[in-house]
Amino acid sequence: MSLKPMQNPEDMPERFKQAWNSYNAPAIAELFSENPDFVNVTGKWWEEKSEIQKAHDFGFQMIFSNSHLEILKIKKKMLKEDIAIIHSRIRVTGQTENQVEKTDKRETMFLFVMKKHGEFWLCESAQNTDIIFGMQTNIRDEKGNLKAVSYKEKTQRITRDLNEE
Repeated sequence: MSLKPMQNPEDMPERFKQAWNSYNAPAIAELFSENPDFVNVTGKWWEEKSEIQKAHDFGFQMIFSNSHLEILKIKKKMLKEDIAIIHSRIRVTGQTENQVEKTDKRETMFLFVMKKHGEFWLCESAQNTDIIFGMQTNIRDEKGNLKAVSYKEKTQRITRDLNEE
């Protein structure tokens, strides 16, 4: 499966979704320029298209073989006529169980830096961050384990717009 070239920078989340839901790692790599950067939710940093493809191929075989990605929101910010930032909130369901009895949905915030190459847009850089509802930050314990924490009082209510529900 080869995806249509992106006519607009905000096409990126939809094209990523199409490739993801087809479990097509080569199609994901095609969305990126020749010198890309991709940082995943755990901070792994891939600096070549081949690394992006290899990582997503592993993910589709081992972690996300029955997953489904949906787009919840897209926001475009034009920096120049040929450079744009795209934020996209996504939801992934169907992740393979590992160290849990049943997986639940995950929501993440993707940031894509897009650049126009001739008539079409390619992604120069992407970063994906998990949204952890009810938490404000992460903390590392004395054993080196990272966990999400909340510093708000139990009686304080902050809106879902701030990812707090």
